[in-house]
Amino acid sequence: MTSTDDTSPQPPSSGQPKAGDRRRARVLVMQALYQRHFSRSAVSDIEAEFMVDNDMTKVDVLYFRDLLRGIHREQGELDALLEPYLDRPLDEVDPIELAIVRLGAYELKNRLDVPYRVVINEGIELAKRFGGTEGHKFVNSILDKLSGRLRLAETRSR
Repeated sequence: MTSTDDTSPQPPSSGQPKAGDRRRARVLVMQALYQRHFSRSAVSDIEAEFMVDNDMTKVDVLYFRDLLRGIHREQGELDALLEPYLDRPLDEVDPIELAIVRLGAYELKNRLDVPYRVVINEGIELAKRFGGTEGHKFVNSILDKLSGRLRLAETRSR
């Protein structure tokens, strides 16, 4: 098989995805998780809908799929990681903020290629843009504490 036969999305020519493409992937994942929270549609249906309804040319599609599928697959485990740091029951957390902290928890746990500070910062920015007035403080607090647990070696120097 030659490279011209491969129709899968290709990373940028540098071999590394662009930060903006990953940022857009995170936004779409957060929106997809929010949609699933209310619709209870199958993740595969939501993924297909987002792939059709959004301009994916400047989105890291592989990252989008990894995050969306991984968060769905590990939701119970991610929630168990988050619960000790929550100041309220899980079902009382704002759905946008819940989507953001699940996203951050997944990245902290599984995407070691993404520095913990990037994960926290991206979560804060999502919460400022989409969450409640104080949502970014909640997200920061949860992801900061969780990073100390999941990325001990990386966070030890702070």
